Amino acid sequence: MAIQRRKKGKHSNFGEVVDLFCGVGALSHGLKCAGLKIVAGYDTDARCRYAFEKNNDATFYTRDVAKLTAKEIKNHFSGNAPSILAGCAPCQPFSTYKQRYDEDPSWDLVAKFAKLAVKANPDFVTMENVPALMKYKNGIVFKQFCNSLRKAGYQVEWTVAKCEEFGIPQKRRRLVVIASKAGNLKPLRPSHKNFVSVCKAIGKLPQLEAGESSSKDPLHIAAFLSNLNLKRIKASTPGGTWRDWPKGLRSPCHRRVTGKTYSGVYARMTWDDPSPTMTTQCYGYGNGRFGHPEQNRAISLREAAIFQSFPRRYEFLPVNEKISFTEVGRWIGNAVPVKLAKAIGKTIIKAC
Repeated sequence: MAIQRRKKGKHSNFGEVVDLFCGVGALSHGLKCAGLKIVAGYDTDARCRYAFEKNNDATFYTRDVAKLTAKEIKNHFSGNAPSILAGCAPCQPFSTYKQRYDEDPSWDLVAKFAKLAVKANPDFVTMENVPALMKYKNGIVFKQFCNSLRKAGYQVEWTVAKCEEFGIPQKRRRLVVIASKAGNLKPLRPSHKNFVSVCKAIGKLPQLEAGESSSKDPLHIAAFLSNLNLKRIKASTPGGTWRDWPKGLRSPCHRRVTGKTYSGVYARMTWDDPSPTMTTQCYGYGNGRFGHPEQNRAISLREAAIFQSFPRRYEFLPVNEKISFTEVGRWIGNAVPVKLAKAIGKTIIKAC
């Protein structure tokens, strides 16, 4: 199939994107920043509509991708620009935090994504997921995904991206697959030689106390800490562990032999390194190395978003709407780092 080249003109674009499992639009936003036009996003979480549409100038559809048809996808493409199907199938089934894969049927969504891609036949397909997908069921799911695209005439390139090599202030590993009908595709390449530190990313944000929010940015809000956890974080040093605390502050589970290896919780980040991997509970001091390097609190939701390379003013909720740490934390933790998505978009554009 011949790829439609970009038309010249003020309102031209390098390609049109339909984003499956779009969430609040992180993948879409990175692709948009690269120069692609987002035409639609699909997700089961209707609460993501505001953020997706507000930041990406595209229509959000509350829909289960498992019930989506190829015809619906194809109807979004104008035919005047390269067509791109993008998505990040839910990665929880393949996460190293999850031990019983077979209890979660959502891994089938990877296969469903491949089937939709083959039937919709866009010019490009891209999927982002956790590297553990390559090992799940001895790699069968991942191999079938790639092979189904190859059999449909796509050149398939994949890489395990180190996010800090793409200007993202976070240590995170993501599996990126890009497939092209054009045959001109190059593998995704790092864009930054030097990493972005925690200090450079959030060092100039207004100071907060635990439980406090910024008057200028509602998302710059830190979770409340109990008196015990306040004592713990005051006893914590950047890069240190709970082993540095007086014994009276240690959790009972850490005093047991089975808990002595979990040193990466109740800990502060360091100013000079990228942040640890953001999770859906990254706003909680006890959930990982999510303590602020200097202030006596966990990182704020805005800081977590910045570590995921969302733009500083990315809007997640309408003004004055109450913020739920659980909800927004899930959106942020599950997001594709925006700058990684931008690099994916640039790779696609070069192949056009």
